[in-house]
Amino acid sequence: MKHLRSIDELGAKGLLELLQLTVHMAEINQRPVPKVPALRGRTVASLFFEDSTRTRLSFETAAKRLSADTLTFNVSTSSVNKGESLRDTVATITDMGADAFVVRHKSVGIPWQIEQWTKASIINAGDGAHQHPTQALVDCYTIREATHTARFDGMQITIVGDIKHSRVARSNIQAFTMLGAKVTLVAPPTLLPPDVSHWPVEVNHHLDDVIPTSDVLYMLRLQSERMSQGHVPTLREYSEQYSLTQKRVARLRDSAIVMHPGPMNRGVEMQIDPSDIKNSLIHRQVANGVSVRMAVLFDLLGSGANLGGQA
Repeated sequence: MKHLRSIDELGAKGLLELLQLTVHMAEINQRPVPKVPALRGRTVASLFFEDSTRTRLSFETAAKRLSADTLTFNVSTSSVNKGESLRDTVATITDMGADAFVVRHKSVGIPWQIEQWTKASIINAGDGAHQHPTQALVDCYTIREATHTARFDGMQITIVGDIKHSRVARSNIQAFTMLGAKVTLVAPPTLLPPDVSHWPVEVNHHLDDVIPTSDVLYMLRLQSERMSQGHVPTLREYSEQYSLTQKRVARLRDSAIVMHPGPMNRGVEMQIDPSDIKNSLIHRQVANGVSVRMAVLFDLLGSGANLGGQA
């Protein structure tokens, strides 16, 4: 790969190869010293124009465990506040020797725009409500790890909540269906895109209808920062119809797993602590984020010569 900006750009073959490479990165992370010199001499720049904890820190941790140097861009203390354009910011960081940009931006398409201004590799860490491919990789790897299956043929995955504003949902739908899963979206009509007829999904407006048949229940948060008024009558009413409660957990299959990309709105989409859910993978998603992003960085920047060695 030269870039990773969307699941479509990756394709089914690339998706499977990265998931397999993640297995090796997970093994590195189990070592007493979880570090290899695979990307020594390379520089990874984090260019985040939106807030992030899990994605940004996992990419920085991944780069360091592969012995890459890191550059962290902080909007609040940058020359953007003096009027510097995104193009000039990218050019400046490129001149400092960046080999890869990890980019998060509120505007759709920015990772593709940046390609015109740098020869560095570009990784999309979220562009508006469009794509978040590495989160989809994390989620696919986490399901594979838990179910011991390489593909998801016949698996019923239910995605619940704010589909309309979710880049995670869009990337996950593509990745899950590439691996053979059947995906059902559950949300009120106001939290669905205007037309999903071309998406490979089914739609249901009632969470209780699909709870007993779900193999994976994937909860999304309400993205209030992207909403205007009127998407939900009240948080209380939304929570009553679409949140995960103790009663709903009790109706899940014994083998069903529960996931959430974070951050979590407790009391809104989750009325039960994840630690009280038998098959919750929410903490595994966070832990696996480092291994997955190590695989992505290595695939983009690594030669393969130093993967097995210690730093």
